[in-house]
Amino acid sequence: MLECTDTHRLTLLLIALLWATPVLAQSGVSNGEWPAYAADGGSTKYSALSQIDRGNVAGLEVAWRWQAANFGPEPEFNYRVTPIMVDGVLYTTAGYRRVVVAIDAASGETLWMYRMDEGLRVDYAPRVNSGRGVSYWKDGTDERIFLITPGYHLVALDAKTGRPVPSFGQSGVVDLKHGLDRPVDLIEATIGSSSPPVVSNGVIVVGAAMLTGLNPVSKENTPGFVRGYDARTGERLWIFHTIPQPGELGHDTWENESWSYTGNAGVWAPFSVDEELGFVYLPTEAATGDYYGGHRLGDNLFSQSLVCLDIRTGERVWHFQMVHHGIWDYDNPSPPILVDVTVDGTAVKAVVQVTKQAFAYVFDRLTGDPIWPIEERPVPSSDIPGERTSPTQPFPSKPAPFDLQGLTVDDLIDFTPQLRAEAIEIASQYRTGPIFTPPSLEGAADGPKGLIQSPGQGGGSNWEGGAVDVESGVLYVASVTRPIVRGLFNDREQSDMDFIDARWRLDGPQGLPLTKPPWGRVTAIDLNTGEHLWMVPNGDTPDFVRNHSALVGVNVPKTGEARRAGSMVTSTLLFVAGGGAPWLRVYDKQTGETVTEIALPAGATGTPMTYMVDDRQYIVVAVGGPGHPAELVALTAR
Repeated sequence: MLECTDTHRLTLLLIALLWATPVLAQSGVSNGEWPAYAADGGSTKYSALSQIDRGNVAGLEVAWRWQAANFGPEPEFNYRVTPIMVDGVLYTTAGYRRVVVAIDAASGETLWMYRMDEGLRVDYAPRVNSGRGVSYWKDGTDERIFLITPGYHLVALDAKTGRPVPSFGQSGVVDLKHGLDRPVDLIEATIGSSSPPVVSNGVIVVGAAMLTGLNPVSKENTPGFVRGYDARTGERLWIFHTIPQPGELGHDTWENESWSYTGNAGVWAPFSVDEELGFVYLPTEAATGDYYGGHRLGDNLFSQSLVCLDIRTGERVWHFQMVHHGIWDYDNPSPPILVDVTVDGTAVKAVVQVTKQAFAYVFDRLTGDPIWPIEERPVPSSDIPGERTSPTQPFPSKPAPFDLQGLTVDDLIDFTPQLRAEAIEIASQYRTGPIFTPPSLEGAADGPKGLIQSPGQGGGSNWEGGAVDVESGVLYVASVTRPIVRGLFNDREQSDMDFIDARWRLDGPQGLPLTKPPWGRVTAIDLNTGEHLWMVPNGDTPDFVRNHSALVGVNVPKTGEARRAGSMVTSTLLFVAGGGAPWLRVYDKQTGETVTEIALPAGATGTPMTYMVDDRQYIVVAVGGPGHPAELVALTAR
């Protein structure tokens, strides 16, 4: 579903005329800094640095390690931050209290810290963790760091001292539970955000995340409306209702007054901005709940959509809904990526949304027009009582999916005839089918045990997203093949919803995966043509597969590991890390060849970033895992 407001058509025409000359590149980061969560406002995760290259990357050594263990009541182990770096200082968060720290980028020395005591409010927070980091804004000599706390406060800090800015909000703080246009309990309302806000054109844009929607206690929940605040004063400038209110576009897609009580439909991933156009791009999530929509019949705009707003006013410019009436937990999980490409000889300012369902949707970021046709195709209907699914869903004609979608017999593991037969027997007990096949009831008499959903709710791709080489227009996406079982059941003691979700892991024959490999992969997609350039397994074959008794004498190919991973691109190399693997993998951008694997002290838990200070290039990645409290590790060439 795509629509562009009439009020913006003249503006877009004027902008298009200005860009009729060759476009200026969406250039990533070119000054050696990393000033935003995903490198720049366009979330490219690209740096022009080249000191670390193919010739010296295998010899990278640890420059410093920064320990996060003492920044909370107990150590954190799943540390998902990506620090930012400005003027020789790293800024990031740490610990369950989400402490903000400033770190010397050359030595790893802690320069200052800030912590907010939120009292009982934290006990009800849905995202009590260190979050993904902070945002930076500068106006003349005024430099600020912006934090969203676990208890859902927006805090402005002086970047030099770490002290709250007195002129912002109330002594540096804005209570984000106010101003939602629907009353919420200031202590117990389960709303927060683990992603940093985005700041552009003097406006801070704030998203929201609630408790996971697998088994909501109620069909009623807090809405994830998006708001813009003045970066200087903290004044609320605008609000965008991701669940449209009466008189707003899309209100009629929420039947039976469901707009009045349904929650979620927020933006829990980071935003992206086009600084020059003044547009902010919203990757929205599902509405309450993730797997049953009988209490919110209709297409449910603007859930699971990409929405473009004028950042100064909050007015919608255009939108596209990736999933109508979502019941698969296919939230848009990562920031949209802005990149300038050339399609059929025409320069295009593009935006690409990488998704859990393993599609990359590509649009003109001025108008929202798809770069390649997106077709509404018929999909199976639900047989759950009270449910009414959309008869069609949007399928991009290009690029092709970057991971397995749906499940057929041809997708099942086939290392040996016996394993193949066992896999077929396992799959036969469940509902299978193409992507967008609806969940079934759990263990219904004479029916399937549940749906084998592929991709599962973890993707495909998830919050780690992708990265783009701004010079070539090539998108790199790490993904996993990990189907999961979905079955719905009724339990009035748990929820007032008619049905909630029961999910469980699905093992294949003899504990092996159910599907053929690769189970983890990296795919390179040329956004100038929409074609895949290469795909390689991400990681080697796991030991439990290599040493499995059923595979003695079998030539098992490199399978990759079913670990989600984040990526970063420089002018020389592609770096991939994450999912708890204790490696930073380095790939040749043109071929997908593994250049080297750099051992880390523990599993990588965040996406990597890079910067230069004192004429040395560094790569920093967050690590942690069982028995290893979270830390940042900085690597550099000898």
